[in-house]
Amino acid sequence: MNESATASVAPRSAWRLPPRAAFFLQASLTVGFLAGAIAPTPLYPVYQTQWGFSALAATVIFGIYALAVLATLLLLGRLSDHLGRRPVLLAATAAQALSMVLFARADGLQGLLAARVLQGLAAGGALAAIGAGLLDIDRERGALANAVTPPLGTALGGLVSGLVVSLLPAPTHSVYLLFGALFVAQGVALLFMDETLAPRAGALASLRPRLGLSARTRAPMLRAAPAIVAAWAVAGLFAALGSSMVRAVLGAPSPLLAGLVVSVFAGSGAVAVVLLGKRDPPRMLTLGAGALLAGSLLVYAALPWHSASLLFVGSILSGVGFGAGFQGAARSVLTTAPPAERAAAVSMVLLIAYLAMGLPAVGAGYLLAHGTGLAGTMRVFAALVVGLAGLVLFGTRPAAGTEG
Repeated sequence: MNESATASVAPRSAWRLPPRAAFFLQASLTVGFLAGAIAPTPLYPVYQTQWGFSALAATVIFGIYALAVLATLLLLGRLSDHLGRRPVLLAATAAQALSMVLFARADGLQGLLAARVLQGLAAGGALAAIGAGLLDIDRERGALANAVTPPLGTALGGLVSGLVVSLLPAPTHSVYLLFGALFVAQGVALLFMDETLAPRAGALASLRPRLGLSARTRAPMLRAAPAIVAAWAVAGLFAALGSSMVRAVLGAPSPLLAGLVVSVFAGSGAVAVVLLGKRDPPRMLTLGAGALLAGSLLVYAALPWHSASLLFVGSILSGVGFGAGFQGAARSVLTTAPPAERAAAVSMVLLIAYLAMGLPAVGAGYLLAHGTGLAGTMRVFAALVVGLAGLVLFGTRPAAGTEG
C-alpha cells in the first residue's frame, strides 16, 4: 500500500521537497549516520599507534556508541510520533555534525568517547523518526529502505574511511570533516521537507521509557528477535574488531583492508536486501540464518589459517546473512504496526539491534584483554551465532515449509 497521498500534513509550496525527494533525503540520513558510525573503524590502528590503544579500548569506543543509541531510543524513540518527524531529524542532524567536530579535535581516548556518546545520542534520536517517516511516505518501499540503508551506510562508511585514511593527509581529521560537511548539507535540505505526521499531545509522556507494543506487533517482534540479535551481533563484531581480524590474517595492520572488510560485509548485506527483497519474510529469515551460520564459521577458520580469501568469503556470506536476516525480521514487524505505533515499533527493532551489536563487541574486547586471544574469542562468538541461527531456522521451518 502506497501512502504518499498522506505524506504531507499541510499544502506543499514550491519551496518544499516533493514526497519522493523527501523519501530519499530521509533514507540518505540513515546512510550518512551509519557511515559516520563506522568511520573510526579503519582508524583504530592509527589511534593504537598514536595513543597505545588496546583491543578492549577499541571495543569500548564502539560499544559506548551502541549504548548511547540504546539510551536515546528508550527516551526519545517515540518522540517523533508526537512532535512530528522533521523537528527530531533537524536536532539529530545538527548533533551529528557537532560530533564530527569532536572526533576531529580528539587528542586521546576521552575525546573519542565524548564524540562517540554524542554521535550515539544523535543516531538514537533520529533512526526511529527516519524509519517511521519512510513508512509514512510509502509503506512498502519504506520497509525496504529501512532494511537496505543500514548495511549500505556501513559499507560506504568503511570504504570511504579506509580510502581517506590510506590516501589523504591528516586522516584523523579529514574523514570527519568530510562527513561533517555531509550532515550540514542534509540539515539544510531538511528545512525544505514537509512534515509527514501531524503533531499530537503526549510528547512529555512519551519520554517515559516504555518497551510495550500492541498485541498485533508483539508476536512478530518475538519471532524476529533471534534473527535481529544474530545479524547485529555479527555487524558489531566486524565494526569493532575488523582491524584486529585483518591484522591477525595478514600479520600487519592495514587500514585500507580493514575498511574494505567492513565494506564487503555490509555491501553484501545491501545487495542481498535488494536481490531478495521480493521474498516473503520467513524465507528471508531462513536464508539469512543459514548465511550467518556459514559466514561466521568461515571467518573463524580464516584466523588460524591466515587466509585472506576465507576472511573475505566469510565476510560476504556474513553480510548476506545480515541483510537477508534483518530485512526479513524488520518486514515481519514493521509492516504490522499501525501509523501511530510506527516509531515505537522501529525503536523496538533498533533497541534489540543495538543491544545485540554493542554487548557482544564489548564482551569480545573483554575476552581479548584477558588472554583468550582472537581465535578463542571468535570461537565463542561463532558458537553464539550458530545457536541463534539454529533457533531462527527451527522457528521458521514450519512457515517456510508451507510456502510454494
